[in-house]
Amino acid sequence: MKLLFLSGADRAEAWRAQFAKLAPELEFVQWPDVPDPAAIDFALVWKYPPGELARYPNLKLVSSLGAGIDHIVGDPHFPAHVPFVRLVDPSLTDGMVEYAIYGALRHHRQMRQYESFQRAGEWRPLPAPDTKSTRVGVAGVGEIGGAVARALAGLGFAVAGWSRSGDGPEGLEMFAGAAGWKPFLARTDILVCVLPLTDATRGILNAEAFAAMPQGSALINIARGGHVVAADLVAALDSGPVAYALLDVTDPEPLPAIHPFWRHPKIEITPHIASLTNPATAAPQVVENVRAFLNGKPLRNLVDRGQGY
Repeated sequence: MKLLFLSGADRAEAWRAQFAKLAPELEFVQWPDVPDPAAIDFALVWKYPPGELARYPNLKLVSSLGAGIDHIVGDPHFPAHVPFVRLVDPSLTDGMVEYAIYGALRHHRQMRQYESFQRAGEWRPLPAPDTKSTRVGVAGVGEIGGAVARALAGLGFAVAGWSRSGDGPEGLEMFAGAAGWKPFLARTDILVCVLPLTDATRGILNAEAFAAMPQGSALINIARGGHVVAADLVAALDSGPVAYALLDVTDPEPLPAIHPFWRHPKIEITPHIASLTNPATAAPQVVENVRAFLNGKPLRNLVDRGQGY
C-alpha cells in the first residue's frame, strides 16, 4: 500500500519517520515524485494544486493535514467517490485555544494601550476591566471552537456560541442560524471566529456584521481569511465599532505587501501560526483512519460533503 504526501508547506521527513514507525506497511511517496499514480492508495494533503488528486485512479481515502478542508472542498475535480477526513489533533486544538486566550486577554487587559504609554514614557493606569461582564462570542463551536469556549469560560468571561444548527457544548449559551446571528454579535465584546469556510460562511464578517457589534469590540480570526470582507473590516476599525482585530488568517495568504492590513494601527497579523500540526501527535490519527477504512470501520472526523465540514 502507498500513501502520497502532497504538501509544499509541511516537513515531509518528519511525517515519513512517523509512518515508518507506526505503519511500516505503508510506503511513503512524496509528491511530486510519483512514478506510478495508479499505485497510490491513500493521500495526506494540504493546499495542493486543484485537480491533482484526479490523477490517482485507485485513491481510496484522503486526509487533510489540518482541521481545515476548504482546499479539498474547493477542488472541482476532487474524485466524487473518495471519502476525506479532517485532522483534529489534541495538540492542534491546544494551540488554537492558547492563541484565542492570548488575543482575548490582550484586548481585555488593554495591553495595546499600555504599549503605547510605554513608548510615550507615560505611567498611566487605566480602569480595571471586569472579566465577568466581558462577553465573548465563539462563532463555530465544533471540537476546536468548543474547546476555545470552555477555556475562555474557565477564565471567567461570559461566553456564548453561534452555529448554524444551534448545537454546542453542554451548558454553553447558544445562538442559531441566520435568526440568531445579529443577536449573537450584539452581545459579543470579543468575537472569536472558528467557523469552517463554506459558501454560507464566506464573507460572513462584513459591514452588516460589524455594525451589529458593540462599540469597542474586538475580532480574533483563527479560522479562514475568506470569512472577512477586508474593506468592511478596515472601515469598521476606522469608524467603529471594532477597536481591534487579531488575524492569524488572511485572504490571500500571504498578503501582498501593499495590503492595508499590514500597516493598520488596530490590526495585528500572524502568518497562520495559531497552531501547527505536529507529526508526532497527528500521524497516529491518520494511521487509525487508514486501518479503519481497510477494516470497514467508521472513519474519524469524516467530512460531510453536503455541509462542507
